[in-house]
Amino acid sequence: MGAFLSGSAVLATLAALSVACAGAVPAVREAKAPAESSAGPSAESSPTGRGGPLAGKVVVIDPGHNGGNAAHREEIDRLVDVITGRKPCNTIGTRTRSGYPEHAFTWDVANRLKPLLEEMGARVVLTRPNDTGVGPCITERAAIGNEARADAVVSIHGDGAAESGHGFHVIMPGPVAGHNDAIVRPSRRLGLAIRKAYRVGTRMPYATYVGRDGLQTRTDLGGLNLSKRPAVFIECGNMRNSRDAARMSKPAFRERIATSLAAGLRQYLR
Repeated sequence: MGAFLSGSAVLATLAALSVACAGAVPAVREAKAPAESSAGPSAESSPTGRGGPLAGKVVVIDPGHNGGNAAHREEIDRLVDVITGRKPCNTIGTRTRSGYPEHAFTWDVANRLKPLLEEMGARVVLTRPNDTGVGPCITERAAIGNEARADAVVSIHGDGAAESGHGFHVIMPGPVAGHNDAIVRPSRRLGLAIRKAYRVGTRMPYATYVGRDGLQTRTDLGGLNLSKRPAVFIECGNMRNSRDAARMSKPAFRERIATSLAAGLRQYLR
C-alpha cells in the first residue's frame, strides 16, 4: 500500500469534503493502517494535538467488538446494565460471507481515522489498544469517552443484517430520562454531520432495511445510554450484503470511510 497523505493533502481533502459535502468526491490515496499494539491499557490515547482546525478537541473512536471475543464467550456474554435493560458485555460481531470479520474492519478503519484527526490537531483516544484482546464491555467503552471528556465519540461498526439489505446508517441516542438528556441534541448534530460527510465521501446509499434517510434513534445501546458526551454509532454498511461486503473488504474503500468520518467530525467540531 502507499504511504499516508501528507499533512497538506490531508487538510485539503478534508476541507473539500467538510465545506462542500456535495458534488464530486476528491480522490483519496490508499493508506496503510498502523501496526496493532499487543499490549497497553484498555484505552489508547494520542498526545495533545498540535495546532490545527481541531486543536484542543478530544475525539474518542470506538472500534466495535474485538478479535479475542469469540474465544471468551463466558466473559463477553456476561450481562451488564444499560439503564433500559441488560445486555451482553460485548459480542463477536458479524463477518462477510468470505470471512472478513467486523472486528478487523472496525479496527482498520479506526487506525486510518486516528492519524487524520491528529493531523488536524485533535487528541484521539481509542477504546481498545489492539485487535487481539477481549472486550472491553460496552459499559467500559462508554466510561472511556466520559473520562476523556470527549467532544465527540464515534463507535464504528459493520452491520450483519439480511443479505438483501444494503447501505449505511447512523445511530443516535434516544432520550433516557435523567441519564442522557444533555447529549441527545448535540449527538443528533454529530449524527447529521457524520451522515452527510459519509454519504458524500463514500457514495454509499442510505440503508434500505432500517432507519430513515440513513438515521436511526435507539435507547437499547449501552454505548449511547451511558454516554455523557455527544456520541453516535455508524453501521458503515451491511457486511452480509455482497456489494457492501466487496467494498468494505477493500483497503482503499476503508481509507475513504476514514476520510469521510474525519470530514464529518471536523464539520461538527468546528
